[in-house]
Amino acid sequence: MAGEKKIRVLAAKPGLDGHDRGVKVLCYALRDAGMEVVYTGLRQTPEQIVTTALQEDVDVIAMSVLSGAHDYLFPRVMELVREKGLSDVLVIGGGIIPDEDIPALKQAGIADIFGPGTYTADIIRYIREHARK
Repeated sequence: MAGEKKIRVLAAKPGLDGHDRGVKVLCYALRDAGMEVVYTGLRQTPEQIVTTALQEDVDVIAMSVLSGAHDYLFPRVMELVREKGLSDVLVIGGGIIPDEDIPALKQAGIADIFGPGTYTADIIRYIREHARK
């Protein structure tokens, strides 16, 4: 593994959601799995998230929303990802997202959605399999 580039993940909490325990657990798990993690903190706008992703040259954007605003925030992030030419960045989401909302989010470009109870090992495996090499 020496000389191999680590996967860089931007973990973000878009919108006014102030609950960050889950995303922090994910950050620690990703770090412990050998990834570099940049955590934006709470209450980030889609513009701030994409700007940070560009500045930090990340391979993955992982967003968590518990507020119900995923149907606006996730597609807006994807619009900005396309505008900024970050088409090779894997974008995933998680949080409290109703099953009926997932198809529209995937159509907007979110690669996958991970809900409550998802094992961190499954998210790590997914990122390793789908992040740019």
